Amino acid sequence: MKSVLTLDDARLSGRTVLVRVDINSPLHPVTKAFLDDSRLRATLPTLRRLADSKVVLLAHQSRPGKSDFTDMSAHADQLSRLLGRHISFVPDVCGDIAVQAIENMNQGDMILLDNVRGWHEENNLHKAGMDILNESEIVQKLSSVADAYVNDAFAAAHRNSPTLSGFSKSLPCFAGLLMATEIKALTTAITNPPKPYLAILGGAKCDDSLRIALNLLNRDLADMIAPVGVVGNLMLWAGGHSIGQGNEDFIRKSLDDAFESTFEHASICIRNYRDKILLPVDLAIEIENKRVAISLDELPTSAPIYDIGIASLQALYPVIRNAGCILWNGPASYFEKENFAFGTIEILNMICESDAFTIVGGGHTSALVSQKNLADKVNHNSTGGGACLTMLANDPMPVIESLKISAQLFGDKI
Repeated sequence: MKSVLTLDDARLSGRTVLVRVDINSPLHPVTKAFLDDSRLRATLPTLRRLADSKVVLLAHQSRPGKSDFTDMSAHADQLSRLLGRHISFVPDVCGDIAVQAIENMNQGDMILLDNVRGWHEENNLHKAGMDILNESEIVQKLSSVADAYVNDAFAAAHRNSPTLSGFSKSLPCFAGLLMATEIKALTTAITNPPKPYLAILGGAKCDDSLRIALNLLNRDLADMIAPVGVVGNLMLWAGGHSIGQGNEDFIRKSLDDAFESTFEHASICIRNYRDKILLPVDLAIEIENKRVAISLDELPTSAPIYDIGIASLQALYPVIRNAGCILWNGPASYFEKENFAFGTIEILNMICESDAFTIVGGGHTSALVSQKNLADKVNHNSTGGGACLTMLANDPMPVIESLKISAQLFGDKI
């Protein structure tokens, strides 16, 4: 039996299907207009696949108390425009209005229920086990009027709540097309990657990147780790290079309570796996709004370190060229500043020219690939953000676990 059921295993024509999506989007602070609808677009293949079903969409927008916490009416309108067919908004989550709307659906109808985070159980049961989630009112009421459940909300797959991981024992649960694609690609990265395997880890979220590095190194998966960006600066520091008070204070402040454990993770990487760590060999700092190249011999510096240098990129090039699999998470530089975009853009170009199986994960790097219209140049550009990082670090993924449980319970009955 497959560990997770997908839509290829499902016969859902004419059936009532609950579809959990993650269409949580950045909204204009005043008009509430969509600033980016990419998450809505990412759900379209699954919705098209379910065109002959009765589709009941479950989704959230922000959290109660935040300025962008809204109902889902605008999301229904935007999805309707993108999909080219009407999706009705139902101003209820699991009460009589929602249940009646579901019972009155015809084949091919699609509705979007209201913001599930407006329902108390969705917010209060994030630490609950599978049985408690299954017994929640929202799961019990919605499963009573549905035939199946599809989860396509990979960006929330590291979360735990009734609508995300609570239906596994009540309904046959399937991974949507987006979810299945993410699981397949990222599972390759953490179980059986083509060799040699290179992981380029950057960005400002040092704690996430170091957990990923240790997971890949401790399990003897990665042949080389190339820390860049703030991660690279931290690794240089852990390796005995003082990077300057200002740069060290920035890392301390950004990590806050996670600083000690993250610095220890960096030290373990350097101490136990030095032959597999490709540290930067030169850097670029900002002095009077200008890019200035420095060698490691010129550390510490009082100026902010905003990029890796040309020699570091030259050292990385043959490793990328010879790789069988490349994971890239996080930029190599403060690339929003024009003078310091160089390192990140060069890595992007090298990856896109590579013959390796390429996976891009994390918010900034994934967004950059999309902005440059280079998604077709990589094998997988993850939409997951935090979920992607959590899976790569081999940390718990409640949604995927719930899909596995459902496959065990219902796999021989569909």
